[in-house]
Amino acid sequence: MPPGEGVKGPASPLERVRAPAGCRLPLRLRPGLVVWLSLALSPAHAAVDLASLWDFSNPALSEQRFNEALASAGGDDALILTTQIARTWSLRRDPARAREVLKGIEPRLAGAGAEARARHALEWGRTHVSAVTRADERTPEALAAARAAYERALAAAREGGLDGLAIDAVHMMAFVDDTPADDLKWNRQALAMIEASSQPAAKAWEASIRNNLGHALHRNGHHSEALEQFQRALALREKAGHARPVRIAQWSVARTLRSLGRIDEALAIQTRLEAEWRAAGTPDPYVFEELEHLYRAKGDEAKAQHYASLRRAAAAPR
Repeated sequence: MPPGEGVKGPASPLERVRAPAGCRLPLRLRPGLVVWLSLALSPAHAAVDLASLWDFSNPALSEQRFNEALASAGGDDALILTTQIARTWSLRRDPARAREVLKGIEPRLAGAGAEARARHALEWGRTHVSAVTRADERTPEALAAARAAYERALAAAREGGLDGLAIDAVHMMAFVDDTPADDLKWNRQALAMIEASSQPAAKAWEASIRNNLGHALHRNGHHSEALEQFQRALALREKAGHARPVRIAQWSVARTLRSLGRIDEALAIQTRLEAEWRAAGTPDPYVFEELEHLYRAKGDEAKAQHYASLRRAAAAPR
């Protein structure tokens, strides 16, 4: 279920949150890094099926499920479930609570397997720097702690031959090193790892990483290359057959077409997406924002203002 992109400065429509299939968080988290909140649940070495317990749109419900599973779990399974409980607190922007949970199992890690140690390190890193970290929280201390944790996670994942978790660790480094060049470097490394692996847990990352690489290329001004990656990510999403991530992938394609000056093609996609999101009962402010830009590019200021109003209404707190 895999599930952090753009220019520096004010958040742009391209600066999106990396979201799991079926759930997008309508936030712009950090200028210059558009990230799909990476929620891949790499390999199912634990006896418990983590993917079946996660509902990333409802961390509190997920915590309840993990606690219920924990009641009958032991050994590494119990440790792994506990790391996911910590993750629910990170997603709820309570890193202190997440660290408290993770510290509670630290004494047992020395005798634990590679997966438990990798997942613990990943979640420790995410309590310091992740998709939900605000710019003012990116202190030198937080960045150093996150980097060390992700490096530990990568080492443990490689020790255990857990390619999916290794990719998770590498892609999280793009949250730590967030310059355009680093964004490109880490996403290219993650994609190379996917292509070199035969493990399903690694291959499951491909759509998300191609999406992230597309955003990194766009951020670096390589719009034609970005379009290719977005189109390949879209094909993978369409193959999976889940409507919501397909629409999000189509949005990225259309956004890049606008950057390439292919206004009418972009407008056709965004107009279709507007209708589909409305039919689903979830009008999308990102689509409205793109339609605003597209109609302005065509010289139709009345329609641009119309979509600006819809964007503001859809984005307003409820």
